Amino acid sequence: MPSPIKRLMRISPQQLRAFEATARLMSITRAARELHVSQPTISVQLRQVAELIGEPLFEPVGRGIRLTLAGEALVEAVGEISATWQRFEGRLSDLRGLVRGRLRIAAVTTAEYFVPDLLGPFGALHPGIDIELAVENRDRVIARLHQQVDDLAVMMLPPDDLPLQSLPFMDNPLVVIGPAQHRLARLGHPVPLEELTGERWLMREPGSGTRWVAEKHFASHGFTPRLAMSLGSNEALKHAVGAGLGIGVISALAIGPVGPSGRAHRHSPWVRLPVEGFPILRQWSLVWRTDVPLSPPARQFVSYLEHQGKPSSKAAGPMQ
Repeated sequence: MPSPIKRLMRISPQQLRAFEATARLMSITRAARELHVSQPTISVQLRQVAELIGEPLFEPVGRGIRLTLAGEALVEAVGEISATWQRFEGRLSDLRGLVRGRLRIAAVTTAEYFVPDLLGPFGALHPGIDIELAVENRDRVIARLHQQVDDLAVMMLPPDDLPLQSLPFMDNPLVVIGPAQHRLARLGHPVPLEELTGERWLMREPGSGTRWVAEKHFASHGFTPRLAMSLGSNEALKHAVGAGLGIGVISALAIGPVGPSGRAHRHSPWVRLPVEGFPILRQWSLVWRTDVPLSPPARQFVSYLEHQGKPSSKAAGPMQ
């Protein structure tokens, strides 16, 4: 009978990727979609891993799944394997005297509006670096930081329970938008939050940094919004607001510069509303773990961003 170490050595990289994705997303369906394989393929790979380990890795809970104790231990082991492999890649690059390798970055959903603009010039300067960008909501980016999936993360609200270093690099103002014909659209002065008590509020999904900041802001002002709908992306929120379903809080970066009317352009179906206490000013930060050595590509990107200075953002200021 094979020894435990020989059985574990039979676990393939594909099987580990299937397990890591399922454990991170807590869904076989989403893991299959992310890895571009079928659900039965993921199920077979998970069963094979469990058989080789000799313990179940997931257990059903309601309509979903959760990790068993053995599954949690394997998540930790996979994170350590990934970190060790990244360190090895970094040492190889150092030995070669070249900046080569893979840069893994996770970014929260709103950051998709500007992160490609940062990565494009960087990639052109360093063609030997392969870049992997994962876009998730804040909760999932934090989970990836815990699991050491990525070298760096771009987010607005780094967690407090990890040893992290942050490099703030750009403003992220949050604003209120409403349908183009909203009663406040043509006001020349901000209105108190209390005047919006009867409004239908559309918010990003739980786990979103924008929602977390908005809820903290409302609570600090003793304001309870009438929550009508939660949406999983900025684009969905903009479309819902434009369709007249309510008003919502969104990053100014997701709507771009607006004119005196509060619209991005003449035919825009939504408008930025003048509300006291808005914009809520926050900053985007590049974040990395201090207990894990940065790979050479990650060090190079941190240096690149530091030397770029603080990018200006037309969306960050008040309405022009």
